[in-house]
Amino acid sequence: MIRRMGRPGLIGLAARTAVVAGTATAVSGAMANNQQKKAQAQYEQEQYQAAQQQAQIDAAAQAAAAQYAAPAAPAAPAAPAGGVDIVAELQKLASLKEAGILSDEEFAAAKAKLLG
Repeated sequence: MIRRMGRPGLIGLAARTAVVAGTATAVSGAMANNQQKKAQAQYEQEQYQAAQQQAQIDAAAQAAAAQYAAPAAPAAPAAPAGGVDIVAELQKLASLKEAGILSDEEFAAAKAKLLG
């Protein structure tokens, strides 16, 4: 049998084409996969930030509602002989501090006044 020198035969050409096409498909698939992962990570980060902002808005709304509801509280019947519900008042102060309405010093002063 005589072996050809130079250019590859039909089978060699088909094999080379298959290898090139397979490599291109693998590379483009990997690139698409990486882009999809990046897009998913960015989407998750945006959702996390939106949830954090919503939590801050909810906390501020609760603090504002508590602040406006507080003047109406004295119109209610007087507390039992024990006086003010300290735990509830401390929770209100903590929510105001978390919402950024009270500073650390104001919170400490109000807490000391309440406890003391």
